[in-house]
Amino acid sequence: MGTRDPRVDAYIAKSADFAKPILTHLREVIHEECPDVEETLKWNAPHFMYHGMLGGFASFKEHCAFGFWKGKLIVDDDDTRARAAMGQFGMLKTLKDLPPDRKLRSYVKKAMALNESGAKVPRPLKHPRKRIPDKPPTDLAAALKRSAKARKTFESFTPSARREYVEWITDAKRAETRAKRLATTLEWLAQGKKLHWKYE
Repeated sequence: MGTRDPRVDAYIAKSADFAKPILTHLREVIHEECPDVEETLKWNAPHFMYHGMLGGFASFKEHCAFGFWKGKLIVDDDDTRARAAMGQFGMLKTLKDLPPDRKLRSYVKKAMALNESGAKVPRPLKHPRKRIPDKPPTDLAAALKRSAKARKTFESFTPSARREYVEWITDAKRAETRAKRLATTLEWLAQGKKLHWKYE
């Protein structure tokens, strides 16, 4: 049996008049489709739990928003309103901004099934990593040939530790900066230091 949290009642009661029917409707649809859902507050907004996070809504001065926790796996991607606000349905200002009831209910069922199965949403890296080059850049390779000590250290490092030095050198915008970084790299490598040795 699901639970209703009195804090959600209070949240809806203090929301703007336009938001009350939207939030109330969303809440009822979720409870009807998922009788075992449990309500709670997270990040100061109502959320619905069913085998983990199902979804949640929030109310603002001029709109409200609703989102499924695994929305990318649930909601059709043809709804461009999702780019205008958090959640999958954009800025909700009237009940008409919600998907038709039949569709909304199917989304709730899909969210339940995903949570029951333990499905995870693939999360892309915020900054996709550059491919680690097979060889260091030409200027670094030439410098390493001249310093056996630096070369030995560089070759003993893990790929990620080598990458830090390579990216630091190649990300320099000006030739002078690159040359300065290359000199520092050789000095630190000769001392057996990683790029961020000061923070270790």
